[in-house]
Amino acid sequence: MNQTLLLTIALAPLLGSIIAGLFGQQVGKTWSHRAATYGVGIAFVLSVWVLKLVAIDGETYNQQIYQWLQAGSLSLEVGFMVDALTAMMMVVVTFVSLMVHIYTIGYMHDDDGYARFFSYISLFTFSMLMLVMANNFMQLFFGWEAVGLVSYLLIGFWYKKPTAIYANLKAFLVNRVGDFGFLLGIAGVLMYAGSLDYIEVFAQAPAMSEKTITLFAGHEWSVMSLICILLFIGAMGKSAQVPLHVWLPDSMEGPTPISALIHAATMVTAGIFMVTRMSPLFEFSETALSFVLVIGAITALFMGFLGLIQNDIKRVIAYSTLSQLGYMTVALGASAYAAGVFHLMTHAFFKALLFLGAGSVIIAMHHQQDIRKMGGLKKYMPITYWTALIGSLALIGFPGLAGFFSKDSIIEAVHASQIAGSGFAYFAVVSGVFITALYSFRLFFLVFHGKERFDTHSGHLPHESPAVVTVPLILLAIPSVISGYLISSMVFGDFFGNAIVVHANHDVLAHHAESYHGVMGFILHGLTALPFWLAMAGVATAYYLYILRPELPGKLQQRFNWLYRVLDNKYGFDDFNQKVFAGGSLMIGRLFWTVGDQKLIDGALVNGTAKTIGWVSKVIRHVQSGYLYHYAFAMIVGLWLLLTYFVV
Repeated sequence: MNQTLLLTIALAPLLGSIIAGLFGQQVGKTWSHRAATYGVGIAFVLSVWVLKLVAIDGETYNQQIYQWLQAGSLSLEVGFMVDALTAMMMVVVTFVSLMVHIYTIGYMHDDDGYARFFSYISLFTFSMLMLVMANNFMQLFFGWEAVGLVSYLLIGFWYKKPTAIYANLKAFLVNRVGDFGFLLGIAGVLMYAGSLDYIEVFAQAPAMSEKTITLFAGHEWSVMSLICILLFIGAMGKSAQVPLHVWLPDSMEGPTPISALIHAATMVTAGIFMVTRMSPLFEFSETALSFVLVIGAITALFMGFLGLIQNDIKRVIAYSTLSQLGYMTVALGASAYAAGVFHLMTHAFFKALLFLGAGSVIIAMHHQQDIRKMGGLKKYMPITYWTALIGSLALIGFPGLAGFFSKDSIIEAVHASQIAGSGFAYFAVVSGVFITALYSFRLFFLVFHGKERFDTHSGHLPHESPAVVTVPLILLAIPSVISGYLISSMVFGDFFGNAIVVHANHDVLAHHAESYHGVMGFILHGLTALPFWLAMAGVATAYYLYILRPELPGKLQQRFNWLYRVLDNKYGFDDFNQKVFAGGSLMIGRLFWTVGDQKLIDGALVNGTAKTIGWVSKVIRHVQSGYLYHYAFAMIVGLWLLLTYFVV
């Protein structure tokens, strides 16, 4: 593995972004998408080669590429660290990005910002690669902020749409809250480790774990707990964990391809990757692990409930993403990092598949996104139907599909955990299985089955999307089925090697491995376990409510209207943020304006100075009367004042 190979992977998407973004008008639409797609395609092919070098040949890479700044003993560098964790993320990021690039050729074909969109998504791929390939905190932070910036640009891509502008501003501000904690965490690392290089920091983790810091008089905190919690606050923003989750559902205002790329497969998993990369630090703080566990459990369960009442096809999948990110976070808190990133990988495939499938439906329905106005699309869109079925089954954890292996391994790991909060977390992830199946197949049945609830007499009936849209669906459906069979090496094997550190007293996966007897044994055990039956109960409930008795959901909504209002109001998070934080900021701004600007600066300093000078001038002008004795009197008084001053 050499430096040129890794630089090509990182810079090929950047070159495609520059061509599409700066020279899009000159090269035209065709070469804009070719430049971007070829760049990401090259990165994907080379990433697969890197994965082969790491996983099969046992090679790793950790070197400085460029020294940006030297300040005393501190060196700020650009460097790459490629191990099994990085190689896996590189393949996932570039593969999903490549599918999205191909899909976008069809989905955005008639959009005025065609070349600009390709420039953005290629730039995002470059930013994400810089994040996952980093070997130091400075480069990690660069990639972290870059993906946030591009996400802001993509969510507000349709900048003439007020809701899109509101959504991207919301995403930007909420992520700044998380990033502030993340930056403080990096500052803590630098303060106590004296370096930003991963290997140097990890080597000092045992010594850092013994140090304390006094934040408030009489209260000492573990330095490691504080640093890890601050780093995780960054992950809460990027990976949309409660209470910093509010931006992700609104981000569906952007075009569908970015929903798949950013808000299902890559950007939102950056926080999961970061915590896994920092496992050598988190393992020294059970307080931080417990915090991570509880936050993830709350997100997994309560965000799933919100998916039950959504009627926008993309928002249902968005809340599903929130819930699944909660599952990954729970795995991290239980020290089952391998299971967490395994679910990250499988989820990337089937969730990108579901988002792109939703986009295919939106195209067929002439950009109608309300699932109550769909139905019976199976006969019109067979490819989209079968790929969406595969994605939905993978999402609910149907035995044999990718999501089953990763989700069940998380549930079993949490069940074996002894960390504070693990009991609640186990209840949350098990209950979430039923909720996931219910909202997933509510969406599936309302869209593809039942009676047709759209205009069938207009002459514009739905039809299957073109190949440029359906081919990515098929290619994403394949790993949504088969990627779970890597469980033996990725979860219970030594695939990740030294990339993930787990202390013996936290190693729940080792405990789970004792009862693991191969893939078929895992499937057979899953068929008898509680999560499988809860998933089937969720599917059956959805079938009963939305196919057999479609009038019942409306009656249930009326009967439990108070609960529906709570869910429809999203537990009041948005209202609270709007009134307290947004309203409070406006009130503070208004206070500074009235007191600071109007009264202090304008009133006292600007106008006050003018009034003072005017008053002094008014008094002094009486001396300038033209009478000699007035001048003599003024001279005498002046002389007396001078003499008094010098004598005293």
